[in-house]
Amino acid sequence: MLGFAGVALVVADGLSGDLALWTAYLACIASLAGIALGTLYQKRFCGSFDLRTGNAVQFLAAAAVTVPLAWLLEGFVVTWAADFVGALAWAVLVLSIGAISLLYWMLRRGAATAVSALFFMVPPVTALMSWAIFGEVFGLEELAGMVLAVTGVALAQARPRSRAGLGRGGAGRGGSTR
Repeated sequence: MLGFAGVALVVADGLSGDLALWTAYLACIASLAGIALGTLYQKRFCGSFDLRTGNAVQFLAAAAVTVPLAWLLEGFVVTWAADFVGALAWAVLVLSIGAISLLYWMLRRGAATAVSALFFMVPPVTALMSWAIFGEVFGLEELAGMVLAVTGVALAQARPRSRAGLGRGGAGRGGSTR
């Protein structure tokens, strides 16, 4: 809940009454819910698979949805420019291949809930990148949101201490304090 409250504070300033903007917000919320549920499903039922195969399946499924929409709505018109090529390279190499491979790798080695909690870091990190790259200014509300989101993620990432280590002497797990 802290992560969600933090994200709400970070993005609250940009909210408006525009229906198209709210549709975009709802799409983002739906995609966050989808990736969180997909992460939990994958951790439970698809624990070990080849990362290249997993990426290929995901990208083919995404292409099956987006290619017909791109054809219908935009006609595949591309204006090649340096900015576009840079953004495309970032989206393909870092965000798609890199981030999804990292997600799969983290799922294999950690709890799905801890991995899912990291999604709440996206708005604060994006806000910081926007500040560093574009000179975006944000106020106390956004800073408070970042602190809440980071605190929520830190709590979700924290491993509970073993009760065995809390006995007399603090040796834990049957060890000796001598």
